[in-house]
Amino acid sequence: MIRIADVAAHAGVSVGTVSNVLNRPHAVAPATRQRVHAAITHLGYVPNEAARSLAAGRRRAIGLIVPDVTNPFFADLTRGAEQVADQRDVVVMLYSSGESGEREARYFDRLESQRVQGILASPVHEAVPAVTDLARRGTPVTLVDRGSSRRDLCCVSVDDHTGGRLAAEHLIATGHRRLAFIGGPLSIPQVAARLAGAHAICAAAGATLEVIETETVSVVTGRGVGAALAGRSASARPDAVFCANDLLALGLLQAVSGHGLRVPAELAIVGYDDIDYAAAAAVPLTSVRQPRTELGRVAAELLFEEIAEPGQHRHRQVVFQPELVVRQSSGSTPAA
Repeated sequence: MIRIADVAAHAGVSVGTVSNVLNRPHAVAPATRQRVHAAITHLGYVPNEAARSLAAGRRRAIGLIVPDVTNPFFADLTRGAEQVADQRDVVVMLYSSGESGEREARYFDRLESQRVQGILASPVHEAVPAVTDLARRGTPVTLVDRGSSRRDLCCVSVDDHTGGRLAAEHLIATGHRRLAFIGGPLSIPQVAARLAGAHAICAAAGATLEVIETETVSVVTGRGVGAALAGRSASARPDAVFCANDLLALGLLQAVSGHGLRVPAELAIVGYDDIDYAAAAAVPLTSVRQPRTELGRVAAELLFEEIAEPGQHRHRQVVFQPELVVRQSSGSTPAA
């Protein structure tokens, strides 16, 4: 069996240098890294992951907890985190909380017991005691797709209040005055912020904003709301809808179209996230775009910085600005 000492001898470096290449590649000069990797390839050396983890006291893994792994938004966010982890030869252990605080707490405990290097989390509620407890016990946590007023942890988020304003401004600018907001639960900070942004614009413009709170933000829920809206009379129905995410908007679009309503002539629709399916819808969906992959990438970079600099890391709160992407579903003029 080829040993790490054999690799060191072949590359003309110390055993410690080979260890650094395997565990802390950023600490080794590029030319030396190349020489060590060439020796590893030539000799066919296979690192013993169990031994490496035991020596480091941590697994070569980070955790990632998201509310819904089936949501394309979180799939893209995960991709960004994986890109950063791959560069460091670290595995991402993905868990989906299903918007359950109890399940989320269980996953925090599980990841800590598995000795991961750190955890990325998009928690169900803004205040998560487990985050403070984990950091105190030596497992750093970075919040992703979640803002925080705390200064003792890193977080990466999007300005959802501005996102809600963008959606409402666009619908009002195209002549709509009877708006509805669909999404929930409103206890989710992002949903509440998007509603608040839309409400501020509607109030200033003298437009109405009906709030239709939902239990989930899924395609199925969107279909149900769409069927209910289609069953109303034209005078009782909003002339434009802003959905808390694209899955809701796509389900809504499918249902109202199936019931014979013309989009956007009789009902304009704006979604949120700008997932890939938005542009591919039967009526291409106007959406507020979030930098989905970038959210995961930046959050992972902050987490690895803290892992590498325990006790010296400067915590940062990164806030991205959303962007409105106008397509056919919101139209340019309201219904006659």
